[in-house]
Amino acid sequence: MKYYFAPMEGITGWVYRSAFHRYFGPADQYFTPFLSPGADRCFTSRELAQILPEHNQGMETVPQLMTRNSEDFIWAARELQQMGYNEVNLNLGCPSGTVTAKGKGSGFLADPEELDRFLDAAFRNLDMRISVKTRIGVESPEEFPRLLEIFNRYPICSLIIHPRIRKEFYKGKPHLEVFAQAVRESGNPLCYNGDLFTERDFADFREAFPKVDAVMLGRGLLMDPFLLGRLQERDHEAAKKEVLSRFLKELQEGYEETMSGDRNVLFKLKELWSYLILLFEDGEKYGKKIRKAQSLAEYSHWVESLLAEKSLRS
Repeated sequence: MKYYFAPMEGITGWVYRSAFHRYFGPADQYFTPFLSPGADRCFTSRELAQILPEHNQGMETVPQLMTRNSEDFIWAARELQQMGYNEVNLNLGCPSGTVTAKGKGSGFLADPEELDRFLDAAFRNLDMRISVKTRIGVESPEEFPRLLEIFNRYPICSLIIHPRIRKEFYKGKPHLEVFAQAVRESGNPLCYNGDLFTERDFADFREAFPKVDAVMLGRGLLMDPFLLGRLQERDHEAAKKEVLSRFLKELQEGYEETMSGDRNVLFKLKELWSYLILLFEDGEKYGKKIRKAQSLAEYSHWVESLLAEKSLRS
């Protein structure tokens, strides 16, 4: 089984990925938060930081691109190829309203004919691996057969399916019957993404889809970074709090080195704790204290108290 780490905008930047890889990895692939190439033909300094080879050493990193303009996609892919990347990922999954209003992310799925032309241009002009991360439609799961028909026309190296429609965001249950259709009919290798939070979730998935050999984990790894090691049958049981403490320290130091001002660092760290607090038994009281912290010193005090006084969930 291959395990991919999903891109989570605002959280899984290169500093986080590097620290996670050191303490909890390796994942088979790490996907960057999306880059948005435009007509100006340049990456922003923020985007460049995500893809610099020195920021991704020792990791199999896949840059994710989000655009509906094939020329912009082709330019960015070629630039990334020159930097040493042999695969790029097309984002057809982001459900954010600010993204879909521009017809990007999962909003691109509303125009299958244009998507077909986009993919045709990309595969005709690029000589590198192209993977696709997609939802199953915008308004209805019934949109998926048409989308799958289009995907099957192209040699997509990995079709990563999150079986929800755009308007569901992350609510409700994934449409596993639609993913089952993809398993039956896809001409491309599949990867499953969606609501794999525990070993039990993963076992149920393996029982339902024994032939699928790749999964993408996102929120599950943010809530429990030890999950990957358990799925890969690596022992992380000893000194788990110590490992977590070192990870958090390295993460904070990395943000302090790359961001300006304690307030920005503090905000970045708090974003992670909306997920990570779920790793602790009865930890919500401390979670609130961490989220309300007004300084890095106060933040560190409550994190240290949490680690000292609360147990990790079994």
